[in-house]
Amino acid sequence: MSYSIPTQTRIGHVHLKVADIERSLKFYRDLLGFEITQRYGESAVFVSAGGYHHHIGLNTWHTQGAGPAPINAVGLYHTAILYPTKKDLADITKRINAAHYPITGASDHGVSLAIYLNDPDGNGVELYWDRPNEEWPTTNGNLNMITAAIDWDDLLNG
Repeated sequence: MSYSIPTQTRIGHVHLKVADIERSLKFYRDLLGFEITQRYGESAVFVSAGGYHHHIGLNTWHTQGAGPAPINAVGLYHTAILYPTKKDLADITKRINAAHYPITGASDHGVSLAIYLNDPDGNGVELYWDRPNEEWPTTNGNLNMITAAIDWDDLLNG
């Protein structure tokens, strides 16, 4: 029997193992701007955008003081954070640049503009904005995502 997931299904949150809660909060709260919604003592915290119960959980239950996430191992490639407008993506990019936080990549995927960086534990983070669906590139009705250089001037000054 065939099954299709309901079209309104969304990924609600990601829960990350980190080595140091306060260090992670400097990234997710202080740099990216997420708000703390709940703490579980010193070992876990939930953060959110816009009052949702949590978009990201951070915990040290098995990883207190551990080294960074290995690059060449099975696991999460990156967490993607969708910004509502192109201006919002430009604003966070300017904030990251002003903080001298390293950006590891940037791409125009045709459907979206994406900025890539790593959190303090080496977990990949994608910050992106989706173009309107009607602007997505297609070939014969099939989605045709690309990886092209981002137009920094258009993003930051557009």
